[in-house]
Amino acid sequence: MVAAVRRRVLAFGLAVAACSLAGAANSGKTVETTGFRFQIVTGDDSGVTRRIADDLYKRLVPISAMFRTELAQRRRMVYLAIGPVALRDALARKQDCVIISAYTSSQVWHAVMAGVPAARAASVTAVYAEPAPADQLRLAALLYKRPVRIAAIVGSDTAFLKPVLHGAVQVEQLAPGDDINHALSRIGQAEALLAIPDSRVFSPENIRNILLSTYRHKQAVIGFSADMVKAGALASTYSEIEDINTQVAEMTAAFVASGELERPQFPRYFSTIVNDGVARSLDVTVDAEARNFARRPPKR
Repeated sequence: MVAAVRRRVLAFGLAVAACSLAGAANSGKTVETTGFRFQIVTGDDSGVTRRIADDLYKRLVPISAMFRTELAQRRRMVYLAIGPVALRDALARKQDCVIISAYTSSQVWHAVMAGVPAARAASVTAVYAEPAPADQLRLAALLYKRPVRIAAIVGSDTAFLKPVLHGAVQVEQLAPGDDINHALSRIGQAEALLAIPDSRVFSPENIRNILLSTYRHKQAVIGFSADMVKAGALASTYSEIEDINTQVAEMTAAFVASGELERPQFPRYFSTIVNDGVARSLDVTVDAEARNFARRPPKR
């Protein structure tokens, strides 16, 4: 497993979580209407970011017809922040606005928001970058077709997920300075590891070790990205750009219609990817129900 593959595994989760992109955030396209404006804020000018912004822009234009000025909402600027750099940039702008963050992991979103005053935080929400734990657990059930012992390792920055995971999985917390191998040994009785994108747990340096260690112990890894599955995890749900953008547009439309901002949420729409070679090695028979596990966005 080459280093380039290991880096790609974390591109959608932990590389985003690092928040180390260089340069100032750029202001993207603006959708204007009477009394209201949308603005897409980006943190770089890469091809992927441009694709995200262009697709999102097309989805926002029809929403402008939904604006109800009689709501007399005080916050009439909606920033759509693509990535963590853009989220920080939007937070630094004027206070009387709403921010909807996307393509930022839940770990980074919570870390950024930890320093934001409560009154300001009430006007910020998100569609997280990584799969919903509930969907990942459902996928595990479909793969095994029986009750399966699942463990998860979280760090201090993802401890907020403990209530979500409580009762469904064995949760081990990696303390500062703790060795990942010690944490892996504590979950030795589990049949599968639910991978949580946490830079304190999974890093480009140890991802190969984790995948090899679990593989040797006949433990499946339910990954947090399609690239992680290609690198050696058993399976994962994953969301395409169009999936995330659909949800962001739906969240925006709901705010425009009601004046109420939805709470942060994991991706609603997704598909499933399976590593068939790993499945055969683990004696897991993947049927059509597991392979086709998905939730598709409505047609435009």
